[in-house]
Amino acid sequence: MSEPETRGTPSRRPDSDEAPFERSLEDFQENVRRAGPVAGASYGLIGGILLFGGIGYALDKWRGTSPWFLLGGLLLGLIVGFYDLVMVVFFPPRRR
Repeated sequence: MSEPETRGTPSRRPDSDEAPFERSLEDFQENVRRAGPVAGASYGLIGGILLFGGIGYALDKWRGTSPWFLLGGLLLGLIVGFYDLVMVVFFPPRRR
């Protein structure tokens, strides 16, 4: 009979020379490497909201049209941030 497959983790036999701590460290590094693009896109979402919201707030203060530019900036920041997040999650960058 064949062994059951585990999803997402490569099958490896434990080596007698390799310490369990080293294996767990390698697995942790692999998880961080795979999560990097999505984490970056989520920071882009937050940055887009803050940047465009800040620009909208400054325009409202300058023009005296509170809260319309702020709301427009926040909406634009959400659109740009979610676009970046969707592109990374559903269309991941190809490895070189």
